[in-house]
Amino acid sequence: MNYLSQINKANVPQHVAIIMDGNGRWAKQQGEDRVFGHHEGVNSVREIVEACAEVGVKYLTLYAFSTENWNRPKEEVDALMELLVATISLETPNLNKNGVKLQAIGDLKSLPQSCQDELQESINITANNSKVTLILALSYSSKWEITNSVKEIAQLVKEGKLKPEDITSSTIQKYLCTANYPDPELMIRTSGEHRISNFLLWQLAYAEFYFTEVLWPDFRKDEFFKAILSYQNRERRFGLTSDQITNN
Repeated sequence: MNYLSQINKANVPQHVAIIMDGNGRWAKQQGEDRVFGHHEGVNSVREIVEACAEVGVKYLTLYAFSTENWNRPKEEVDALMELLVATISLETPNLNKNGVKLQAIGDLKSLPQSCQDELQESINITANNSKVTLILALSYSSKWEITNSVKEIAQLVKEGKLKPEDITSSTIQKYLCTANYPDPELMIRTSGEHRISNFLLWQLAYAEFYFTEVLWPDFRKDEFFKAILSYQNRERRFGLTSDQITNN
């Protein structure tokens, strides 16, 4: 079935966020170690970035590495960091050629220096691109992000630069990692898990959720297009009634 042809490109989410889950389970099914699944997952990332460009999604945020992932076995973490450096290095020319701007959110200073350097170089190289913005959430957790936001706002209050009564939701949003991006309208999680695992808790307040049993290495363009079609078949009310939406 040609899912792409069914998509209404006038009603595509501007920002899609994805929890890429299932690399380890996929590798186990193949009789390989977990790192093999992460390598294959890179191919899915490449396809989904291309799919975004095809349908007109402007922002794609991928949950690549959470703060909790540091607690995984050292061998896996080390391999993931090496893969991250190698992948960014290899993919940067392709991202640049296809008009993809690379960005990153999270506690980036906690990454190995080699990762920080490679990431920053790719961000610099792709800075002028505008077709799709690919945002990697690295060493990221939403509780960490919101805590940092509160600390920054508290410091402003302490310095007399902000009155407590003037703090609004917009104030908090201004100090989040994602201040420069629109909130995601669609969040996708692969592998059959039904939770958001400390990912964009503030930003996903009004997002549509799409859960699929497909493991991330098998999540390719058609699966992404199916998620977009599911999004388009939903009524987004933002607290209003269906009648109010219709009458507006």
